Amino acid sequence: MKEVIKGFRKIVYLSFPPEVSGRPVVCNLTRLFDLSFNILKADISPRHEGAMTLELSGLEEDFHKGIGYLKENGIRITPVAHKIFRDEESCIHCGLCTAMCPTGALFLEKSDKTVSFDVDKCSACGMCTRVCPVKAMTLDPEDGRQ
Repeated sequence: MKEVIKGFRKIVYLSFPPEVSGRPVVCNLTRLFDLSFNILKADISPRHEGAMTLELSGLEEDFHKGIGYLKENGIRITPVAHKIFRDEESCIHCGLCTAMCPTGALFLEKSDKTVSFDVDKCSACGMCTRVCPVKAMTLDPEDGRQ
């Protein structure tokens, strides 16, 4: 009997070509691979190209099978850690980004009043990039594809 540990969780950014955007590939992750998903952000262009930030959880083995399934269906997968970058030298630790961060990936360290960035919690929503006065947070829309 397989030991059920559902503690594995990862946020990924998916890019869908037009021919795939109307198919239920994300729903199939639950049906075929026993993965739970939480849609953090989704967009579809007028050309029917899709982009989605998705939190997947389940067994790590099932996660990798599900990612393989998505790739087989023409979906590009980018780990969110490759989407948002922080220039540590530019950051002035003003805290504006912490107020905008919906997932708590950017937070104020109480001990020294500096801003910390937990990429594992980041959903790549881009809100931090819009409010940073020194542009220390940047969104990379194309690089880092798996």
